[in-house]
This record gives sequence, structure tokens and C-alpha cells, in this order.
Amino acid sequence: MDSRVAAIARRLGDTTGLRWLRAPGRVNLIGDHTDYHDGLVLPLAVGRDCMIAARSRDDGRVTVHSAELSGVVDIAADGGDEPGTVEPAWGRYVAGVVRTLADAGRAPTGLDAALSSSVPVGSGLSSSAALEVAVALALADGAGFTLPAADLARACQRGEHLATGVPSGVMDQLVALLGQAGHALLLDCRTLAAEPIALPDALAVLVVHSGLPRALAGSAYADRRADGERVAARLSVPALRDASLDDVRDEPRARHVVTENERVLRFAAALRAGDAATLGSLLLASHASLRDDYEVSTPELDLLVDLLVEHGAIGARLTGAGFGGCVVALVPRSRVGDVARKTAVRYRSETGLDGDAFEVRAVDGAGPLTAPIGA
Repeated sequence: MDSRVAAIARRLGDTTGLRWLRAPGRVNLIGDHTDYHDGLVLPLAVGRDCMIAARSRDDGRVTVHSAELSGVVDIAADGGDEPGTVEPAWGRYVAGVVRTLADAGRAPTGLDAALSSSVPVGSGLSSSAALEVAVALALADGAGFTLPAADLARACQRGEHLATGVPSGVMDQLVALLGQAGHALLLDCRTLAAEPIALPDALAVLVVHSGLPRALAGSAYADRRADGERVAARLSVPALRDASLDDVRDEPRARHVVTENERVLRFAAALRAGDAATLGSLLLASHASLRDDYEVSTPELDLLVDLLVEHGAIGARLTGAGFGGCVVALVPRSRVGDVARKTAVRYRSETGLDGDAFEVRAVDGAGPLTAPIGA
């Protein structure tokens, strides 16, 4: 029996009537800090995921156990508990999703659930969205409730806002729902349109964790968003998506958003054309913009980017919100093991930190699982 399946089964005891579902984490190839400005992003769903097993209960309560995190969430199924005050703290994401699905019309059907996640917390690979989407699918399944993917993504996004107070964008939840195996998704965060773009077989996607956990609630994330919104208001445009480079040339925060949207489009075109040189240069330009204009990098992330390129990556950049977490690189597939190993060794020698390097592959988005063997 898979160790996560066994851990879930132990927490629920009787496995009769359980429905099994999963939601993946994601890595964003390019397009960070653009989604909350109605911009463009190019993420892929990855094989690390949040697995959940659940069954309905008739007492109007939602209880959720975690195989990795302490405490048990026990809240009202009607969304009446205030998400920001729920304990344990990870249960605030659960409560946020319970509240927003109740607002969307889900009946207050109770649920007994347990989950296990292989998405590293604080990595910038969106462990929170994987949890939110997995819980949302279990809640919807248990109550016979359905929402279109875009609406479900918005509900999970709002749930995270309620849980953390961080005004995050919708990219993470959307790619968790819409991911396609072998493809990145060109997402328009205004219309929520998604275009799958095939990833080249010759290139591997390598992720390296800096060893520095990232927590948005304690970072300057909200400040960065507010900086951009002030510029948009001054320009009298709905969002920075509508600004031109001439509009923002002297505004570093807004300049990042405008130039990053353009890089996303160029990156998508280079993927379609198989233009590895352009892909690499755009990754590096994106990192430079996040470092210098948006100021969300760290010395450790900068070092990892340099080491990856030195050892053979065609390009690399921080991925996610920054302030710690991971970098992503594109590496010739034949060299991925060598690049990962040499980068990790040098990074540890220069920082004393363990840089966990691992290849990720694009997988399908969230959905039901056949009951695992032994469950």
C-alpha cells in the first residue's frame, strides 16, 4: 500500500464508502506577479499533489485530518466558522473553501476526510492551492454539487483570501484544475482562458528548492500588489494588464508586470517553435526583472540561478512569489541529473543550505482517483 494511502486510512479508520481525489501542485515557467493584475502566466501542473479521501456525514460538520500536519479541523459545513480564526492554522484554508462553496450554493452536507500532500510547504509550488482544490472537490462530490472549473478556481482563490488575508491571484487554483499532461498552460487571468502548449521532449523542467521557506502572509506580497494597483489607478486603467511600457517606464514595480506579460507571450511562441535559445534568455530576463524591478528575489535564489546556468541549464528563474522557495530551470534532458547534482553540491558548499533538486513533469489537473489498492 502506498504510504500516503496508508496514512490516510489510519486517520479515517473504516475506509468503507470513501471517495478518493487528488489536486496537483504547480510550477510556473514564466509570468509571476502578473495574475493579480489580470495578466498572463505559463504554469504546468506537477506530479506532486494533495490526495484526499472523504465520505459524507449527516451531522452538518466537516472534519479533516492531515497525514503530515498536526491537529484536526472540525468546522460547520454551512461555512459559519470564521476562516481566519480556525485552529489548527492549516484548517483556515479548509474553512475558507467551505465558506466560499456555501456562498456559491453548496448544501451544508457534512464531510469526514483525511489528506496527504507531497507538495512541499513553503516551496512556491502552491501547496495551499493543491489543498484548497482537493478539499473543494471532496466537498462538491460529497454534496452532489458542481461548479464550472473557472468558478471553482475563483471560489478556492477567495477561500485563500479569507484564510490568510493575502490578496493572491487565481493562477494556482486554475492550473491545478485545468492542467494537461505533457503541456504547460498559457492562462489569461482576466478571461480565465487556457491554451495548452506542448513541452519539448528534449528539455526537462528542473526545480531546486533554496532551503528557505516562503510564507506570503509574512512577506511584502500585499505591498507589491498595492504598488501596482496605485499605478493602474493613476493611469485610469482597470489593471496593469492594460498599461503600455511607455506608461510605466519609470515605475519599476509596474514595469515588471508589463514586461513580464510580454515575456510570457514570447515564451509561448518559443515553445511552439522549439526555440531553446529564446526560452533560456527569457527565463533569465524574467529573473532579472523579479530581482531588480519587483525586488522579490533573495541572494540564495540568485545564486541558484547562476549555478544552474553555469552547470548546463539553458535558463533559470525564481518561480512563484519569491521571498524564498524555489527556482525553475530548463535543462537538456540528457544532462538533467548531472546539472541537478553539481548545482546542489556547489549550493551547499557556498550557503550551507541543502538545495533539493528534482525534475517535474506536466500532469493532468485535479480529479477523482480510483480507490487505491489496499484502501
